Amino acid sequence: METANEIEEVANLEETLIWGEPNYLVKNGSTIRIDWKKKEPDQYAIYFKCTSKLVPTFKMVYKDKFRYEGNRAIIFRLNDRIPKVELKNCITVALTYHKVKYLPMLGL
Repeated sequence: METANEIEEVANLEETLIWGEPNYLVKNGSTIRIDWKKKEPDQYAIYFKCTSKLVPTFKMVYKDKFRYEGNRAIIFRLNDRIPKVELKNCITVALTYHKVKYLPMLGL
């Protein structure tokens, strides 16, 4: 929410629950979902649309700054130190995805 408030193009961030998980949606952006699962109690994830170029691009740009799950998530362990600048960049790109999806490396 903090990152969305800093993006001029994002007017209305909608927070919903889908499958009991928080989802964040904006017009002209890609959905972001956050989840923790019982089967992996020491980690949580930020999920992005798996058919987008988001996570593959994050992997190219940020390489080992994050752990990834396929083409759909950035994974964090509970005690991880979060690279805030890089994560905010990922969230910004997701929330403005339809504007940046044609840019090389999504403009990162």
